[in-house]
Amino acid sequence: MCLAIPSLIVEINGDMAVIDVDGVRRECSILMLESPKIGDYVIVHAGFALHIIDEADAMESLRLLREAAAIIGGDEPPLPDSSV
Repeated sequence: MCLAIPSLIVEINGDMAVIDVDGVRRECSILMLESPKIGDYVIVHAGFALHIIDEADAMESLRLLREAAAIIGGDEPPLPDSSV
């Protein structure tokens, strides 16, 4: 199974980009994208940006991934108050 994490393009150098996820930066190829630009969110797999995604979708995906990581790490987010 593979997990695609939205990554923000912060730098472009020819056919390569520097991407950022929560302050962690790495390089990936942008050869498969049409007109990528700094500020785009992309889905990356095996070192290649596969497609550009909407910022709102990227933020929602990152939020869900953080929640899942908190649960796995034992820091479960509080459950909604059922008395309401």
